[in-house]
Amino acid sequence: MNNNFAAVTAARTLKVVGIILILSFLLDFVILLFPFQPTNRLWQIDLATALVDRGIVPLVGLAMLFAGYWADITEDGRPSGIDLRFPALVLSSILGLMFLLIFPLHLNNVRQASVQQVEQINKQADQAETQLDNQLSQVQAQLSNDQVKTELEKQKVQIKAQLTEILKDEQKYKQALESPNVPPPVKEVLKKAKQNPQELDKFIAQQSDPQQVANQRRNQIRQSKEEAEKQAKQRAWKSGMRIGMSSLLLSIGYIIIGWTGLRGMGAAQGGSVRKATAR
Repeated sequence: MNNNFAAVTAARTLKVVGIILILSFLLDFVILLFPFQPTNRLWQIDLATALVDRGIVPLVGLAMLFAGYWADITEDGRPSGIDLRFPALVLSSILGLMFLLIFPLHLNNVRQASVQQVEQINKQADQAETQLDNQLSQVQAQLSNDQVKTELEKQKVQIKAQLTEILKDEQKYKQALESPNVPPPVKEVLKKAKQNPQELDKFIAQQSDPQQVANQRRNQIRQSKEEAEKQAKQRAWKSGMRIGMSSLLLSIGYIIIGWTGLRGMGAAQGGSVRKATAR
């Protein structure tokens, strides 16, 4: 009797846990639909990602549910209580079709989102270069003024004097190299100027030349654009492969469970009908 009670309790526990897992996924599915924006590509991507990430939950629930029914088969071959196997198999087939549809849709959405993101990156980079060209034109116009030229020369002399003083004092030189407040380009020129003092004049000339400064900034903008494009494409590829392949595997699992289960139940019911007719 104790063994029978333990078997019944285990079967009931498996069925209850399986039903809870399936219902929790369906509840998450309904919640994820809101706010409902079927025409929004990002909403579709987020929904597909969330569903696939939770897709294993009802699969485990189905396994536990059927394990519970298998352990609960009575002497007449029927489980006790309400038989939920047929609706569970129908749900499995529906989930299989849903995840099968998610596979190509998600890949297409991710690809189009990546294309749009790359276009936005290029647009922002073009705007930054246009703004840089405008600033360069303004600076070059200001440099035509003798007073501005004189002020610029004074600044160059002051900068050279400050850097030369650092180079002459070994303690200040080490402090400058170790200080986080000193820009990396300045640290680099200090190292070079320590070996070749002419590097100092070259650096000051470059930093005071608006065209060269603009070219450096333009190169930085283009490098940032290339890096952003690369990251956007990598994220799209990873998302497409992870979610797409996971969705495909889930669809195969659900379809196998649903369709083979329904076919088996149909064959079993057909055999029961033939036996009853023979009698």
